[in-house]
Amino acid sequence: MLTQQRKQYLLDLLQREGQLVAKAVSDALGLSEDTIRRDLRELAKDGLLERVHGGALPLLARSPALVPFAGREQISLEAKPAIGRAAGALIQTGQVVFIDGGTTAVQLARQLPRELQATVVTHSPSIAVELVQHPLIEVLMLGGRLYKHSIVGVGAATVEAIGRIRADLYFMGVSSLHPQAGITTGDYEEACVKRAFSDAAARTVVLASPEKFNTASPFQIVPLDQVSDIVVTRTTDDALVAPYRELDINVILA
Repeated sequence: MLTQQRKQYLLDLLQREGQLVAKAVSDALGLSEDTIRRDLRELAKDGLLERVHGGALPLLARSPALVPFAGREQISLEAKPAIGRAAGALIQTGQVVFIDGGTTAVQLARQLPRELQATVVTHSPSIAVELVQHPLIEVLMLGGRLYKHSIVGVGAATVEAIGRIRADLYFMGVSSLHPQAGITTGDYEEACVKRAFSDAAARTVVLASPEKFNTASPFQIVPLDQVSDIVVTRTTDDALVAPYRELDINVILA
């Protein structure tokens, strides 16, 4: 099969099936996975499909959450405080909690009761500042290179520090959620840090404002089976959250 024929086959299959798994296609065609992955990369570069971990999906909307921090503060102004309140209610006295960076996570920190006694571990200066007036919350700041887009620490030092802590909860901020693409974000190093947080926590809770559903970003954080809960607003279309309930993910309505 010539390269162009193979690419057309992939596009036709994607249209019929709604997704492509590189290994399954390579087995069916008797070709190497590297060949299929190269074809998918080239098709994605041409704007004909969306590359995701392990395969491809039809073109998906890009998340508005990929804009810089200041711009994201103007998105979902009512939804984010509600999500923050519902997420914060999950924290129990004495727990060790990872709180991610991002504008929704900042709202979570703002909603925490002054009397809460807990330990918050974060790589976000914004979160740490929000918690200065909480006398019973011990704040552990993680270092690393400052990723200015999200105002968080990233890099090997951050990941190593996370690996030495075991937390009860991880509140994850995300750029994109999709039933097939999973939980994704726009920066590779930031994805690595979020994955390390999730791996080191007993329970991963995703903070999901409405604009992040059914969008995809370039770098996968974790597969959906690693997510315990997703916090959404009550006004979120049930059709958007139904696929996650089917995966036995607890959907919390804020």
